[in-house]
Amino acid sequence: MAPKKAKRRQQAEGGSSNVFSMFEQSQIQEYKEAFTIIDQNRDGIISKDDLRDVLASMGQLNVKNEELEAMVKEASGPINFTVFLTMFGEKLKGADPEDVIVSAFKVLDPEGTGTIKKEFLEELLTTQCDRFSAEEMKNLWAAFPPDVAGNVDYKNICYVITHGEEKEE
Repeated sequence: MAPKKAKRRQQAEGGSSNVFSMFEQSQIQEYKEAFTIIDQNRDGIISKDDLRDVLASMGQLNVKNEELEAMVKEASGPINFTVFLTMFGEKLKGADPEDVIVSAFKVLDPEGTGTIKKEFLEELLTTQCDRFSAEEMKNLWAAFPPDVAGNVDYKNICYVITHGEEKEE
């Protein structure tokens, strides 16, 4: 099985122009489901109107037209499923492997608990290098809420960064 994974990783790093070879079949199915949800009018193309409608369904009612145009312009042309998948592949291609990201977090976890204190992580993310805004921090805590003791499971964060979904417990 290892040679197949090595081949897939090589393709994901730019070794193949076939976007479907960059993902497992289960991932492609999940992206297809997401595409179908976003393509509100079911015409096979994600448009500004589709984005406006799906954002409204999630409670974001006052999205500016310029923001929607910027989202659509991220693609080189009309956003069909293949373009949609390619856009995700390009976004994920730059991410470090999970073990590299976990190793970076382990530097901040000398006891090896697999967690970091929320306050400590927030201080680092808002004061160092590419600083997180208050809105980005709010989104982070919404996606990865700390436990009752204020600890954040960084291994789960790393998994989601590299796989795009939470681990099944």
